[in-house]
Amino acid sequence: MGHHYFFLSEFGSALGLEHFFHVHVHVVHSWLVALAIVIGALFLARSIKIVPGKRQNVLEAIVGGLEDFMVEITGPEGRFFFPFIATVFLYILICNLIGLIPGLYSPTANLNTTLALAICTFLYTHIIGIKFHGPKYIKHFLGPVWWLAPLMFPIEVIGHLARIMSLSIRLFGNIFGKETVLGILFMLAGMYLAPLPILFLGILVSVIQALVFMLLSIIYFVGAMEEAH
Repeated sequence: MGHHYFFLSEFGSALGLEHFFHVHVHVVHSWLVALAIVIGALFLARSIKIVPGKRQNVLEAIVGGLEDFMVEITGPEGRFFFPFIATVFLYILICNLIGLIPGLYSPTANLNTTLALAICTFLYTHIIGIKFHGPKYIKHFLGPVWWLAPLMFPIEVIGHLARIMSLSIRLFGNIFGKETVLGILFMLAGMYLAPLPILFLGILVSVIQALVFMLLSIIYFVGAMEEAH
């Protein structure tokens, strides 16, 4: 990524951290997104009132709609992992979108970022399974009858590990493709006018991929909540 111009990389060079900011550009932009989410949360939390204003009404409508959508899939039992789902969705969405701004980079266009997100979802899936079923959760991996357990267990383990690959590569591939196409168009056809249709497509891809990651995570969580058969 050394041939691209990124604002934060130039800022790091001014601080004497040129190597880190250029080599780990996805980490730096991940920090930027996390910082933006924290500052935004603190700002919005301070403005919450019993009688909501227009901004609070919009925010409550978005959060409430997202929660209601999730509860329709999971049932009321799934409300406890809504903070995880909402945070992951918001983080991925912002990571996807900032790459549309010239001089910034989408952290999700790097496989390390998407792999970390997929591993978090993978681990939390099994935490949910243990929370709901305790030690009996292992039956989920042993199949319907005991004598098939030696065959079913490795198949189930491989299937669950494949979820990490599916979540991480799907998100990485789509956002990396978006970043590559936009980068080429910016260099060949100017900063804004020629790539404008691709920018709209980039917004669509960014939103869809955040939704897909969220939906798949919810499906995995619901599967862990259900009794093994």
